[in-house]
Amino acid sequence: MNVEYGPLAGGDAARCAELEAQLFDGDDPWPERAFLAELAAKHNYYAAARVDDKVVGYAGIARLGRVKPYEYEVHTIGVDPAYQGHGIGRQLLHRLFEFAEGGTIFLEVRTDNAAAIALYESEGFERIGFRKRYYRVSGADAYTMKRERR
Repeated sequence: MNVEYGPLAGGDAARCAELEAQLFDGDDPWPERAFLAELAAKHNYYAAARVDDKVVGYAGIARLGRVKPYEYEVHTIGVDPAYQGHGIGRQLLHRLFEFAEGGTIFLEVRTDNAAAIALYESEGFERIGFRKRYYRVSGADAYTMKRERR
C-alpha cells in the first residue's frame, strides 16, 4: 500500500466529515464546515494521508499563544477503519510534530481508547490530567496528555 502524506485541503473537508461520522459516532463528530473553519484558521496545520488520491487519514494541530516558545494542541487525528494498524496515525502525528517543532504539545484522548493512548505514550506524551465527561455527547472521560519541547 502506497500512502502519500501532505497538507489537507478544503476539498477534503467532506471526506473528513464522512470519516469523523464513522470514527466518532456518538461523540459529536465534526461536520464539513468545522473542517473548513479549522483549515481557514491562521495558526492551524492539517495533514492528510492519501491512498490512490483518497483521504484515508487526517490530523490537525493548533498553535497557541503569540509569543515563543509556543505551545500546541492536537485537535484531531483520524484514520479510516479499513486502513488502521498500518502506522498511518503515527505518520500523521509526525507531520504535526514537524509543524510544532520546539514546542510543547497537548491533547485530550478518551480514557477507553487504548490504541491511541499507546501511540501517544510511545511518542513521548505523558498523562497529566483527567477530564470527567470531557466528551459532552457521550459523557466519556478524557486524559489530558503533554509532550515536552524537543
